[in-house]
Amino acid sequence: MKIAVGCDEAALLLKEEILKHLQKKGIAAKDFGTYDTAPCLYPDIAVKVAGEVRTGNYQRGILLCGTGIGMAITANKVPGIRAAVCHDPFSAKRARGSNDAQILCMGARIIAPQLALVVLDTWLESEFEGGSSAEKVARIRYYEKVFQEDANNTEH
Repeated sequence: MKIAVGCDEAALLLKEEILKHLQKKGIAAKDFGTYDTAPCLYPDIAVKVAGEVRTGNYQRGILLCGTGIGMAITANKVPGIRAAVCHDPFSAKRARGSNDAQILCMGARIIAPQLALVVLDTWLESEFEGGSSAEKVARIRYYEKVFQEDANNTEH
């Protein structure tokens, strides 16, 4: 599994912990920034990571900011992406199991690094369960397509 990772300046230290953790687990990860504490436009980083997951260059992504919310909102604008904010193991398990979320978002101002690693491990170990959730994820894809087509038809 290859994982794309990105953060804003608020989550730089958490990103470093996560990258070290992934390396210890033998999981390939690429850092898409940010690389210092200067203020940045996190949507640009979210779109980079989500785009890499969308194209299949990376199977999953991790996005970090102060709360995880902004990163998730932005990543979910990328067609085909399902990003979930998770700050506890149960949410992480359900994000994968029920929603097939390919991107995990966490907030460095919300979660302690030790818990973030537990949440990450839970998310990594979880897989989409299908079953009754498959129809729901298919419906998410359907609505995404409907609104993309609507947007394309109204852009003239």
